Amino acid sequence: MKEAILYKKLAEKKVQCQNCAHHCVIEQGKRGICGVRENIDGKLYALNYGKAIACNIDPIEKKPFFHFLPGTQSLSIATVGCNFRCANCQNYDISQVPQLTGKIEGEDLPPEEIVKIAKENNLPSIAYTYTSPTIFSEYALDTMKLAKKQGIKNVWVSNGFWSKELFDLISPYLDAANIDLKSFDDAFYRKYCGGRVQPVLDTLKRIKKAKIWLEVTTLAIPGLTDSKKMFENIANFIKQDLGAETPWHISQFSGAISWKLQHLPDTPVKTLKMAYEIGKKAGLKYVYTGNVPGLESENTYCPKCGTLAIERLGYTIKRFDKNGKCPKCNEKIDIIQNVKMLIC
Repeated sequence: MKEAILYKKLAEKKVQCQNCAHHCVIEQGKRGICGVRENIDGKLYALNYGKAIACNIDPIEKKPFFHFLPGTQSLSIATVGCNFRCANCQNYDISQVPQLTGKIEGEDLPPEEIVKIAKENNLPSIAYTYTSPTIFSEYALDTMKLAKKQGIKNVWVSNGFWSKELFDLISPYLDAANIDLKSFDDAFYRKYCGGRVQPVLDTLKRIKKAKIWLEVTTLAIPGLTDSKKMFENIANFIKQDLGAETPWHISQFSGAISWKLQHLPDTPVKTLKMAYEIGKKAGLKYVYTGNVPGLESENTYCPKCGTLAIERLGYTIKRFDKNGKCPKCNEKIDIIQNVKMLIC
């Protein structure tokens, strides 16, 4: 447990959390929407600080990052809790625990130990993932500061429902982010996620403006987030507001592993292919389909001549590019290359 960084003290020992876009006003003895921030005697505390519910070594492609340190592995950490309640969540067993049971589960794992594990395994990055790192921002920030000193990159995989204050706090230490743009429809965000779309769009634009590497993921949920119009809206937003070089991942939905949408079928491959074509037609250089290994749309092609630059099958990759350039025409492929770690 640690006192939160971003909050205001109000009258009658109430507090207003400024960590995410909910800006919860929390009475004494109560918690915010995320279930992990509690008002204790007029002060806001992050109950999940230093409590890792997961610590794994994953391929960076799993996040997914296809253009940031491709072919490397990343130390992935998370705590319980989330500021969303997505009906489609596949990590609901850890994201919703505090809200459902009140328990703050996890193993004690201080920031120093996380960085030590990354160094011992010669991992070039630490990923704050599985649950949105927004809700363990103090824990993540302390880790990020130590990692940066050691030359280890920091990447966030998040729902993007941040406050501006949070962005300002973490952006100096953030190297890359993959943000879920779940829909372009505010009604969907309110009904199925317990949030709003505009703060997510604001976060995306802030990340891009700060020149932090950005990739965007959209889960194509049958009947909810898989319409031609929605794909067009997202593709056009990415092109116009984030830049044509911003990778867009369209992932297949699986009802079997979702929290509350088990009755829905898996996304048809033809829907993913439709979204892929829409993204390319909008002028995006890099569009990918996810969760269906073997499709050619997993690969990276030169945006100028169409030559295969990176071949992928699941999390296995084969690179044909020449230091981030097309092997045929020498066009830039927009890849953030691996970096040498600093060993102290």
